[in-house]
Amino acid sequence: MKNYPPEFKADAVALYESRPEATIRSVAADPGINPETLRNWVRAAGASRPRGRRTQEADQPPAPLEAENAALWKKVRELEEERDILRKAAKYFARETRR
Repeated sequence: MKNYPPEFKADAVALYESRPEATIRSVAADPGINPETLRNWVRAAGASRPRGRRTQEADQPPAPLEAENAALWKKVRELEEERDILRKAAKYFARETRR
C-alpha cells in the first residue's frame, strides 16, 4: 500500500473537481493512482462537481476564434495542473527511493 502526501491527495482531488467532463478513472490514470483510491480521497474531501452542463446564455454565440481561444486556454490550465501534480509525485517518489 502506497502512502501519498496530503498535498498530492489534495491536488488530485482538485484536478478531479476542475474537469467535470472527466471520470474518476480517467483522472486517476494520469498520475497513476488507483481509481478507487482517488474515489476515497474525493469522498473524504467532500468534493463535488457541478452536475450537468453549464449553459451560457449569450445574445450572440462567440466568434470562432474566441471559442477556439477559450478552449485552448482551458486545455493549458488542465495541462499545467497535471504537470504540477506529476512534478510533486516525482519529487515524492524520488525522496522515497533515496531512503
